[in-house]
Amino acid sequence: MSSPQRADRTPHPSDRVVTSLRERKKAKTRRTIQEEALRLFAEQGYEATTIEQIAEAAEVSPSTFFRYFPTKEDVVARGDYDQIILEMIKAQPPDLPPLTALRTAFRTAFASMRAEELDKVLARAKLSASVPALRARTLDGLFDTIDMLAGAVAERAGRDPRDLAVRALVGAVMGVLLPAMFTWVERGGATPLPDLVDEALGYLEAGLPI
Repeated sequence: MSSPQRADRTPHPSDRVVTSLRERKKAKTRRTIQEEALRLFAEQGYEATTIEQIAEAAEVSPSTFFRYFPTKEDVVARGDYDQIILEMIKAQPPDLPPLTALRTAFRTAFASMRAEELDKVLARAKLSASVPALRARTLDGLFDTIDMLAGAVAERAGRDPRDLAVRALVGAVMGVLLPAMFTWVERGGATPLPDLVDEALGYLEAGLPI
């Protein structure tokens, strides 16, 4: 008689495929909601666009919208780029100094983005700069990004992410990235974002000479 099947058996490969398909479907739905929201914001304005209109345009229910984005502000403030940057940081050689590793990771991450992805980032950045509620929500997102970067730097350096040195480094990085983003928005995307980000981080790496 065969023994009962263990509840903690190794997942069958087909189980992993199903999970992967589900994740891809979720990512596609998330992108569709965000793309339709940005289109409607551009056509009729942020304030005039309702969640119901976004859901209808994305062919999902309002309840589905809220599963992906808790608020309308989150459609603009939330992105998948932190995870991409985190992966790029982890991929850097362990002997690179932290700031050099961050500069290389950001340059690689932004340079790998397709033109349509950068267009979407630019649209979100313009909205965040012009709508007060979005500016506040974007600030919250910056704190999340700082926590993410501090964790990545601390892991590479074998330090506590709460160490002042770690926080100061990450704060300095964000301090030069923000003007790079503002310049990109002011120029309407005319200067490539990867170039501006790399120039800003190179300036920091050189010790901020004036």
